[in-house]
Amino acid sequence: METALIRLKVLLPFQVFAEVTGVTRMVAETREGSFGLLPHRLDCVAALAPGILTYATVVDGDVYLAVDQGILIKTGTQVLVSVRNAISGKDLSQLRAAVEREFLNISEREQNIRSVLAKLESGFVRRFSSFQHE
Repeated sequence: METALIRLKVLLPFQVFAEVTGVTRMVAETREGSFGLLPHRLDCVAALAPGILTYATVVDGDVYLAVDQGILIKTGTQVLVSVRNAISGKDLSQLRAAVEREFLNISEREQNIRSVLAKLESGFVRRFSSFQHE
């Protein structure tokens, strides 16, 4: 019966955050809303939004992971989740607060950094083109 269950692997940029076998079901969040995964669901790919990823095993019951934006890929019974950051915990309200505090603030900082970089790049291109025309 173990072969009919999901094998979940959560990847961060520089490490494997979690490897779990025997997952009976999962729920993930996208920008369009939440969706569930069962072992025999068709293969799929989904862009994940910052939020709570829930999975259940026979041994541990429901387990919650706060994840940053990323991607989920399901092929057969293997589910790969690649995210920028993840936090595990038992208390759902604390994880929700961690998502809002950590991940969404990082997104705001990244947007500010991207804006500054875009201004630097446009200034560089403008100066380079005026230098080239001289």
